[in-house]
Amino acid sequence: MAAYQDNFFTRGPSPLARLTFFGLAAIAIMIADHRFQALGIVRVAVSSVLTPIEHALMWPGQVARDIGEYFVSKDRLLAENRALNDRVLKLAAEGQRATLLAAEQANIEAVQQANARFQRDGVVAEIIRDARNPFARKVIINRGYSHGLKPGAAVIDGTGVVGQVTSLGATSAEVTLTTEKDQSVPVMVLRTTLVAAPTTPSGAPLLAAQSSATPPADLAASSTAAGDAVAAKVPAPVAAAVVETKAGLRAIAVGTGRDGTIDLPFIPVAADVQVGDQLVTSGIDGTYPAGLLVATVTVVDKNPAFSFARIVAQPASAPDHFRFVKVLQPADKATAYPTPDAGVGDKSSADKTASKRDAKLEAKRALRENR
Repeated sequence: MAAYQDNFFTRGPSPLARLTFFGLAAIAIMIADHRFQALGIVRVAVSSVLTPIEHALMWPGQVARDIGEYFVSKDRLLAENRALNDRVLKLAAEGQRATLLAAEQANIEAVQQANARFQRDGVVAEIIRDARNPFARKVIINRGYSHGLKPGAAVIDGTGVVGQVTSLGATSAEVTLTTEKDQSVPVMVLRTTLVAAPTTPSGAPLLAAQSSATPPADLAASSTAAGDAVAAKVPAPVAAAVVETKAGLRAIAVGTGRDGTIDLPFIPVAADVQVGDQLVTSGIDGTYPAGLLVATVTVVDKNPAFSFARIVAQPASAPDHFRFVKVLQPADKATAYPTPDAGVGDKSSADKTASKRDAKLEAKRALRENR
């Protein structure tokens, strides 16, 4: 009992002593840690224990922030997606428009260059629609007599002859294609072949001398853009060959109207016409300049049982594939074909006409006197 009472009333250090002791201990620990890094291991151990607790306490707030950011990001992405879709559609339309403009520009440049060698001015026109008759090979262009067009003017594109102006309006005109039934074009058969080039005694081809020489005037007049294209397509390895252009017979190309082809009627079976020959305008009608490509021969049927061969050609122009054509102005009086002079005719026929006219006048005069 006495021992219990002694332990019960035993008193330790005072609170001030404890505060002083622990304060000094804390200061000593801080000095040791700052100067000698003595508590680094203790700090790592305490951080490892407290990190999961910190994450657990921060988890509700982080979840709330993630949910809010999710909805905000979703709305922002939807708005950006709509803006990008609108931009893609706009750029797609602009890209298609740029492609169309590039194609039209190329077509116009080809049309402008097609008649450079014919020394004729022209009017570039746009094909706005086909003819109302679905069975007629005709198109309507957006140029008329107010733009200087005249009936019968030739119409070309970058490849060859398209047709002829057959009807005029104030601001529009009707063009009859060469494939229209009974539409005729005076043509000449043109054949381009490859022949062996002459060589020097050493065996070298004489291509350099031939390329520098000036071609004959008649050959230059009969060559066409298609013939130049064939010459340009000759591959580089064919160095020992030259292109030879040969002009053949003249004929009248008539449109069939049924399948978009052109026929050469009344050609004898013995005529020198082959598949692949090109038909170019001969220029004898005064409407189409000489040398315009019209068609390419695709079928040659020479049946000995008939007097004439069956020759079918595919037109060179394709107005269904392009929008622009060029209407050539008629030739001026200086280059137009001369008309027969009335004074150069047969004198005997002129005298007979004058005598008949005088006899009629005398008869009328006699009738008046009798009355």
